[in-house]
Amino acid sequence: MPTVSSLMQLIDQASAKSVLDVKLDEDRGLAEPLPYPFMAVVGQAEMKTALLLTMINPAVNGVLLVGPRGTGKTTAVRSISDLLPSVARSLCQYGCLPEDIETDGIDSVCPDCAKKYGQGESLTRTDRVHLIELPLNAKIDDVVGGVNERAAIQNRVLLERGILARADRNLLYVDEVNLLTDDIVDAILDAAAQGQYTVRRGALAATYRSRFALIGSMNPEEGHLRPQILDRFGLRVIVKGLSDPQERLEAYKRVRMYLNNPRAAMADYAEQTIAARDEIQTARNNLPNVKLTPEAEQVGLQITQRMKIDSLRAEITLFEAARAYAAADSRVEATVDDVRAVAPMALRLRRSQFIEKFFRSQKGEENEIETVLEGVKRKKGSRGKR
Repeated sequence: MPTVSSLMQLIDQASAKSVLDVKLDEDRGLAEPLPYPFMAVVGQAEMKTALLLTMINPAVNGVLLVGPRGTGKTTAVRSISDLLPSVARSLCQYGCLPEDIETDGIDSVCPDCAKKYGQGESLTRTDRVHLIELPLNAKIDDVVGGVNERAAIQNRVLLERGILARADRNLLYVDEVNLLTDDIVDAILDAAAQGQYTVRRGALAATYRSRFALIGSMNPEEGHLRPQILDRFGLRVIVKGLSDPQERLEAYKRVRMYLNNPRAAMADYAEQTIAARDEIQTARNNLPNVKLTPEAEQVGLQITQRMKIDSLRAEITLFEAARAYAAADSRVEATVDDVRAVAPMALRLRRSQFIEKFFRSQKGEENEIETVLEGVKRKKGSRGKR
C-alpha cells in the first residue's frame, strides 16, 4: 500500500537519478503539452509536498509559492499535469451530481437528472483533474465568461463560460498572482467563497459552478499580494534557490536534457510518474476514511492559539493537510506527527502586523468601555440599596 514515505521516497529517488545526454529531437513545429517531469525536479521537498497534498485533498484550499525568479515555481506547478488524479464529472449542463441528491434530496437536481437517477442511470463520468491556467493578460470576460461573438453575428445572444467555470473540480493556476488586476481578483474571490458565480450581460444571466483548488506563484520583489486573496491560499511555501552545488549542477543537466528532447526526458521518468500518479489516486480514494485523533486536534488548536492567528482557515488547512498526509500513508488516523509535519506550510504568513497594531490601538477604548459599564453597574446598585 502507498505511504507518505514511499511516495516521497519515490520522488527523492527520481530526483537523485543522474541523467544522460540525448540527441536533439527533430523539430516538426507542432505545439503540444510536453511538461517538464515532476519527478525530475531537484530538491524543494516542501514545495513538492505541498503540491502533492493539494492533489490528494482539494479541501486544503490550494498552495501559494513565494520566492525569487528562477527557483522552479512555475515549472513545478506545470509539471503536475501528468500526476493529476481522476474525478467524477457531471454529464449535465447544469452540473448536477449524485451527492446533491444525497445531501438535499431529489429536488436539488434538474428534472432530467432526477429521471436518470430514478432509472438507475449514471449522472457522472470519470475524467482526469485538469490544470487550468489563468493568463496574466486575461480580461474579465475571459475569466468569468461573456457573450459569444460568433453567435451575436448571427443575431443570437449566447453566454459562454469563462476560465473560472472551466476550473470547476480542477486546479486553477495563476502565475504572478500578485500582478492581477483588482476586478479579476474580486471575481476569483467571489467564486472561491461561494463555489459558484453569476454572470449578467443585459437581460441574460447564467450561474456557473466553480469549485477549484487555487495554486499561485509570485515573486515578492514585484509587488505585494492583497490580503483578501492571500487568505484564500491554504498552504504557503517559501521557495529558495538550491544551496547544494551538486544539486544545482544536476538541475542544469536535467533542464538541458529536457530542452534537447522533451519526449525523451518525459520517457526517462515515465515509470516513476505512473507509480506516483497511482499512489496519489489511492490516497485520494482513501481520504474520506481518515479522521483526526483527539490528541492531533488539541495540538493543532494549541499551535494556532499560541501563534495568535485569528483566521479559522488556519485550522481548516492544518487539519485537512494532516488528513491528506495520513491518507498518503494509507492510515485512517491523522496523528500529532501529521499535524506537526504540515504545520509550517499551513500557518506561515497567517498573521497580519496591521491587524495586531489595530487591536493594540483599540485596547484603550475597550478598557474605557469596560470602566464605564462597571461604573454604571455600581451606581445602579447603590441606588437599589436606598
